[in-house]
Amino acid sequence: MHWVINTLPSPPYSELGVHSLSALLWTLLLLFLWHCYRMGSDLQIPGHAHSGKIMSSSRRSFRSSSIGSKASARSKLLRSVSLEAEEDEEQGQGYLTPVLSHTLFPAHASAEARKLYTALQEYAKRYSWVGMGRIHKGLREQVSLLFDLSAIQKPHLFFLPDVPSVPFFPCDAHRHDIEVLEAAYPVILSEFLAVYQRGIDSKNGWTFLGPKVINAGQAVFPLYSAGVCRAENCRSCPRTYRTLLALRTFINSNTLGSAGFWLLRPGATLGSTYGHTNTRLRCHLGLQTPAQCELVVGGEPQCWSEGHCLLVDDSFLHTVSHKGPVDSGPRVILSVDLWHPNVAAAERQALDFMFSPDL
Repeated sequence: MHWVINTLPSPPYSELGVHSLSALLWTLLLLFLWHCYRMGSDLQIPGHAHSGKIMSSSRRSFRSSSIGSKASARSKLLRSVSLEAEEDEEQGQGYLTPVLSHTLFPAHASAEARKLYTALQEYAKRYSWVGMGRIHKGLREQVSLLFDLSAIQKPHLFFLPDVPSVPFFPCDAHRHDIEVLEAAYPVILSEFLAVYQRGIDSKNGWTFLGPKVINAGQAVFPLYSAGVCRAENCRSCPRTYRTLLALRTFINSNTLGSAGFWLLRPGATLGSTYGHTNTRLRCHLGLQTPAQCELVVGGEPQCWSEGHCLLVDDSFLHTVSHKGPVDSGPRVILSVDLWHPNVAAAERQALDFMFSPDL
């Protein structure tokens, strides 16, 4: 549509009998609106054509050249982005997907590391890569990260980088779960004694550790083993089982998590070893703690206390010993694996998927 100044409606100042200054202001306003309309109609919008431009030849040529160059640059950019997007779609990858190739894995990466990396890719395909940066880095550089670590901390299954670690954590790190466990101490102790009196035998649900245990003095009554509930044992300790379910950070759905009664006889020593991962803290609730029982983690010694908890990062080198007399009785704790407080919720969900007992 084209407007000419002659077609503009006359302001109603004659009918209204207003002052000539008002008539002048009306005229200027209409001229300004007409000017704005013409300027707006001359602008180029990508994908739209405009006709009927009334401009001077020099002004029109300058503006059309500048806008044309911008439109050309924009079209080239859009064309390159669309080509890249088409290539990504052909390869089955989106623009948020990290570059996945064999070069990201060291040639000597273990089969287990590659299996975990495949599981992470499957998780990201189903959900998202958001929040997976540390896990992605940990799997990609697993061998070099573990090689660079000091000998005092070497989790042998999975190491999550950039996680603050100390051998012993303050109980405030998991205040709620610590309070729940310590409040249930009398109940848990009574159920353990009932199990203990039936005898320590594999037929009664007990398991025994391997050759690192001197004098075969360590036995475990598992309630959860590698993320799997031991139903028969949990039926023997129903209130302890319900206490575990009341914990907010208990690892009960992947192979990194376990819970159960750990018994160490007098004179027995569990040799120096490393835990599976630094993404968990092992909580020890003391049930029976005779004198001369010691836990050394990362060179720092600690003793258990009945009715109280210790939070241990067992990815550090650790040793357990009971040097008390024979008549002092066994040392007994309830061991529960909790998430490290610096592992985010998205990372916990991904680790549950990657270390699922079903995989």
